[in-house]
Amino acid sequence: MSNEMQLKYGCNPNQKPSRIFMENGGELPIVVLNGKPGYINLLDALNGWQLVSELKAATGICAATSFKHVSPAGAAVGVPLSDTLKKIYFVDDLGELSPLACAYARARGADRMSSYGDFIALSDVCDVPTAKMIQREVSDGIIAPGYEPEALEILKSKRKGTYNIIQIDPNYQPSELERKQVFGVTFEQGHNFLNIDMDMLSNVVTENKEIPDAYRRDLLISLITLKYTQSNSVCYVKDGQAIGIGAGQQSRIHCTRLAGNKADIWWLRQHPKVMGLQFVDNIRRPDRDNAIDVYISDEYMDVLADGAWEQTFRVKPEVFTKEEQKAWLEKNTNVCLGSDAFFPFGDNIERAHKSGVAYIAEPGGSIRDDHVIATCNKYQIVMAFTGIRLFHH
Repeated sequence: MSNEMQLKYGCNPNQKPSRIFMENGGELPIVVLNGKPGYINLLDALNGWQLVSELKAATGICAATSFKHVSPAGAAVGVPLSDTLKKIYFVDDLGELSPLACAYARARGADRMSSYGDFIALSDVCDVPTAKMIQREVSDGIIAPGYEPEALEILKSKRKGTYNIIQIDPNYQPSELERKQVFGVTFEQGHNFLNIDMDMLSNVVTENKEIPDAYRRDLLISLITLKYTQSNSVCYVKDGQAIGIGAGQQSRIHCTRLAGNKADIWWLRQHPKVMGLQFVDNIRRPDRDNAIDVYISDEYMDVLADGAWEQTFRVKPEVFTKEEQKAWLEKNTNVCLGSDAFFPFGDNIERAHKSGVAYIAEPGGSIRDDHVIATCNKYQIVMAFTGIRLFHH
């Protein structure tokens, strides 16, 4: 290890010179085992590592995240996959999956469009099943506390040997204060050591106050994910994984809509019509992912009209009607939702309800809390006020 690493450039090629270093003269907590990570890669890696290590600490289950542009596209713990999820995540041909591989399949598969070219973070030593899964995905790099020898060799073969592989010291702790510069001005604040645990969910303010343990876990996943998501942000979670993340929006309702739309797409991908799509041979994985998004969207009617479907599908798919989609979406229930700051209006709850949300965790503190609570009561949604804001910039 050393206390400095020179980088090719900063956020953009014109931003030179670029480096990371330890101000206190100590050693960097990371070692690059392969490749040459860039400025944004390292931002994703270090934020992603914090997310998965906290998920592991909070749930006791191994965790993975798929990061893009300093926000997670997906995050999950290593809960076993159903046959349906294996198929929609395109891992049903990989045989038995380890818990860590299940965690990454969930993190990558929740929003495959956004995860394209991701930076991966794993809470545990990367094993062979996880490495084989990563090997065939378009990804920029990975950070983990270690790698099994065979897994390391598999990952080194990616991108003609240039895949970024970083090992982090799992015992590293940052200093109490953190600093960054903007326009030549130095900002300083205390590091966000906030421990997110079950105690945060004790102040339930709605008429319905029952939160079963599985949904408490999912609410913790949403809050920890938000801690490392660019604000404003909300996160929908189901069965141990984020299924919709809305990041960096100026309006909270836009966060809720954006993340809700992603959650809806995740659920619609499990409809028999979508699972039954027959693609042409040797279609590229990103092209297949894009085709599924188009099939679910309004754009598919245009594709049918101009005959372009033949470039993607072996058999002309039936139209997935709005009525069919609405009926299928109504079957998605017991979704959990976290928000990094209070909901200012009940419209967020109305939108969340459309995506099956039954449990919410948010800070509270709005002058319209009574309206937000009343909207939750209207749908028997359980809402806990955490009292803690989770802005991240």
